[in-house]
Amino acid sequence: MEFDEVIRRRRMVRGYDPDRPVPAELVDKIVRHGLRAPSAGFSQGWSFLVLTDPADRSLFWSSLASSSSSASSSGSNGWLDRMSTAPLIVVALSNKSAYIERYAESDKGWTDRDEKHWPVPYWDIDTGFAALLMHLTAVNEGLGSCFIGLPAEKVESFKASFGVPAEFTPVGALTVGYRGDDKRSPSLKRGHRPVADVVHHGRWASAGEV
Repeated sequence: MEFDEVIRRRRMVRGYDPDRPVPAELVDKIVRHGLRAPSAGFSQGWSFLVLTDPADRSLFWSSLASSSSSASSSGSNGWLDRMSTAPLIVVALSNKSAYIERYAESDKGWTDRDEKHWPVPYWDIDTGFAALLMHLTAVNEGLGSCFIGLPAEKVESFKASFGVPAEFTPVGALTVGYRGDDKRSPSLKRGHRPVADVVHHGRWASAGEV
């Protein structure tokens, strides 16, 4: 598929065919493409939990079970039920300590390991880059995919369920599979913001300028 076509077709798919597993070679390709993402100082402070076994996938969803309004209002046929049919889940986890230690090395020199050197958490940003490459690879292979966040109050439950080391933080999870019963998000009715509102060439217009 041409790259322009991949971008055009890219969207978050929330419903999958539970009877069509993702072939092992595609699982490997998706993950390996994610490892091609850039990372500050080539720190590569990420790890990915790949879940294909039905028991593991069931444990993932149960570890995130919540009584929040968003979950309870979804109903028995809501988006969460459709998402749980995904035959592949890839949880993307960042490791801040890998970056702190990398930038304390001689070629970087932040030996005080002070997080104030970092204007934004690049460990999370780079892990997000990797997840996006996996997402686009899935699209290129004719699969559907959706990136979701883990409820903050359920992160520790998830980590305990899968034995995730303390230094790793789940940035989000990709559900992947062949498209099934899907429903477009009602948020799409908002439409794309005009390019002129979000792209600024040279500088923002001064106050009062049109």
